Amino acid sequence: MEATQTYSYRRPSLLRPGGLGLETSGGTTARSLAATNPSGTDAHPQFFTGFLQRPAVAAAGLLAVAEVARTRYFQPAETSFRDPVVTSDGERLRFESFSVCGGVHLRLDVLAAGHDGDVVDRGTTNVDVNEPLRRALSGVLDGAALHLSVGPDEVTVTTKTEKLVERKVPLPRRWVRGFGEIYVLSGEFDTRAELSAAEAARFLRALPSQRRASGAFWFAPAGRSLRLVSRPVPGAVCLAGPQRLAALLPLLRFASGLRVYGPVVNASSQAVASAWEVTLPGMRLTATVSPDATRGFSGEGAVLDALSGDTVAEDADLISALLAFEPHIDTPTLAAESGLDQTRVRAALVRLGAAGRIGRDLAEAASFHRELPFDGAVVEALNPRHGAARALVAAGAVQFERNRPGDVAALVSSGTDTHRVRLDGDRRSCTCIWYAKHLGTRGPCKHVLAVQQSMRVEG
Repeated sequence: MEATQTYSYRRPSLLRPGGLGLETSGGTTARSLAATNPSGTDAHPQFFTGFLQRPAVAAAGLLAVAEVARTRYFQPAETSFRDPVVTSDGERLRFESFSVCGGVHLRLDVLAAGHDGDVVDRGTTNVDVNEPLRRALSGVLDGAALHLSVGPDEVTVTTKTEKLVERKVPLPRRWVRGFGEIYVLSGEFDTRAELSAAEAARFLRALPSQRRASGAFWFAPAGRSLRLVSRPVPGAVCLAGPQRLAALLPLLRFASGLRVYGPVVNASSQAVASAWEVTLPGMRLTATVSPDATRGFSGEGAVLDALSGDTVAEDADLISALLAFEPHIDTPTLAAESGLDQTRVRAALVRLGAAGRIGRDLAEAASFHRELPFDGAVVEALNPRHGAARALVAAGAVQFERNRPGDVAALVSSGTDTHRVRLDGDRRSCTCIWYAKHLGTRGPCKHVLAVQQSMRVEG
């Protein structure tokens, strides 16, 4: 499900002697939201002007983000450019992209210690990282601080007759869905290991690099490093398709360490997502990889439970009005300001995350605000199981055999078939083919969702 989007820039992004100018195309800013512009959009927002303290590190990180945006790790093929997303929150700049196959998300955080300048505005936009700029970035060396501008330079005069740089590309709606899935999945992540720079380099360079190494590998902490184990064990981290961490390798010469994140696992766990964060001077580069190298994040189904609440859409609209690109989203503060309890606030944040509007910073154990050019209708369109469940409820397809707290059994009529759904505490099961194939690892099926929605309708 992809349309065509036109990125329109005043001029190409350029690396000049002593200066890197990243041109912007559209976006939402805090200033425009507060002004008379009701949509909060700006055709060419300016977010930052100042100096990068470590030019070579920033250039390598930005180049890695851009390279991931045009890489298909599964079934490699020629692809078009997709421009990274950048968010300015007043303290840092976050550059993000997904791989074309949707299974790798890479984010470069340029922290306050990594730059010295003025944050002109806060918000989110796309930035032009064209082929000539990619080649130029590969030659940047550390030395004198490099001037960076994100957005058109205010002292540059642009005439009305100047031709805009336009590039039509597929609209990456699966990026939006991927942002939401990562937000939910990473909420279960804890730190699994911390490696020194030397151990990180040794570990990452020893990983299989062949594209055929697409299976799931498990690594357990062993002293100051990680060791390969034959099966999941407590404390282990999963890495599916280890060649998908290739984007981290050029940054290892600058790294001070590697931090690894993943969910709690046990001996019966199936493959899960994981995040690999390279610590850099004044920056962080984080790669989050899906549980299977053959599929992207957009099919994980992690957001479906949060989308099913009776009031979640209205709650999300209310919470959205309170967000203002603050460096950290504080749930208790939002609860106090909105009058909602924290459970409803968290569900609203997941819905906003499903529209690409909330991200998670694992290093700081905090969420952050971003904006993308999609509305709430896109969330419904990108999660068809949610809509299918609502249709089943509307058709009266759910019949309860037993409905008491912690123990629910129901029959769900779907087409010519009838499926039995069981909700036993935190465990859910269904007799449909989807559940038999995935065993709940890719979110609930439409029949389970329909039963959960019917329970709320019945009170």
